[in-house]
Amino acid sequence: MNGAASSTSAFSADVVPQAPEDPLFGLMAAYRADNDKNKVDLGIGAYRGDDAKPWVLPVVKKAEEILRNDPNINHEYLPIAGLPDFTSASQKVILGADSSAIQEKRITSLQTISGTGAVHLGALFLTKFYNTSSQKYSIYLSAPTWANHNQIMSNVNLPTTTYPYFSAKTKGLDFDGMLSALQEAPEKSIILLHACAHNPTGVDPTDEQWKEIAKVMKQRHLFPFFDCAYQGFASGDLNRDAWAIRYFIDQGFELCIAQSYAKNFGLYGERAGCFHFIAAPNDGAETAKRVGSQLAILQRSEISNPPAYGARIASLVLNDPKLFAEWEANLKTMSGRIMDMRHALRSKLEEMETPGSWKHITEQIGMFSFTGLNEKQVTKLKEESHVYMTKNGRISMAGLNTRNIDYFAKAVDKVVRDTKA
Repeated sequence: MNGAASSTSAFSADVVPQAPEDPLFGLMAAYRADNDKNKVDLGIGAYRGDDAKPWVLPVVKKAEEILRNDPNINHEYLPIAGLPDFTSASQKVILGADSSAIQEKRITSLQTISGTGAVHLGALFLTKFYNTSSQKYSIYLSAPTWANHNQIMSNVNLPTTTYPYFSAKTKGLDFDGMLSALQEAPEKSIILLHACAHNPTGVDPTDEQWKEIAKVMKQRHLFPFFDCAYQGFASGDLNRDAWAIRYFIDQGFELCIAQSYAKNFGLYGERAGCFHFIAAPNDGAETAKRVGSQLAILQRSEISNPPAYGARIASLVLNDPKLFAEWEANLKTMSGRIMDMRHALRSKLEEMETPGSWKHITEQIGMFSFTGLNEKQVTKLKEESHVYMTKNGRISMAGLNTRNIDYFAKAVDKVVRDTKA
């Protein structure tokens, strides 16, 4: 039949191969399919209470009730840059209300699709405006980093390379390796930094180490891009967890920040986040205005405008002193439970004299811990004890509770002894 439509797809397997399943979501599916009553989910990157169930923050419930009873709430579009009360309050949360960047109007902020959207918007902006036709700069990612960082950068054609971060020997920060890589990085390279509660390792630099990092980056004219997914969730103190970002700004850096409210508000599915660009002190207000205009064009072409509900919840809390104080108390509840589980797990492993050192469990911070378990041990834990974690030995501390921590510690003890060389 001449002229008939082709019966063969243009998207054959050699053109569009079957993509591998996302490892984390595949792990979640395997856990759900497991019918063992003792199964333990340590892969999920979301907070769980001691009852192993999702926890809606009490302050979020109050904010939702206020929204439900507000006769003026509607479902009209937000501005392209998002809810103004939300973005302005977010600036104060991340930088501090007395920040020179805010006072000098050299910050521009856009509401984003949580932290993922903020990282993407920032990467897209840098690809278009920092990487000029005459000069291309790579973005340096920590080894390891959040897996999605690599995919986001690849999607916007921002070249990536890595800097050493985690020491398998000490299960802590490879500080010398990191500094050496920064010193050798080409000038003006972009450095992606985890502001606190590094994902996936749970290892953060000390304040003094942050100062050294900033010193080297200033000498090498490197551009900081902070990803802040756990402010307040890591230590329970919003100011403590934002220390590194504020220090870099005080040192006069021009930089970007991706800010997420998924973890610290428990608004995982509402996708509330912010992207902030802070201009250098000289001509900062004028630069921020121009950058903001271009960010708005990028945002318009991708999502038109961000979703309202999560931002409205967060905005109510961030702008009301009483609700804000309750939020801080909720943050201490979540971070405190995580810390309790860290201490309990370390104590149980040490009581059983499980081979190896386990002090890193309490030295690391935030939702995740790099346990030091290898892929073989992780596989045995899943097959023999129905314990689910990522292949690299990362566990979500939020998956542990008073009912399963004994079971998990004994399972770890057994698999470490069974696989000991």
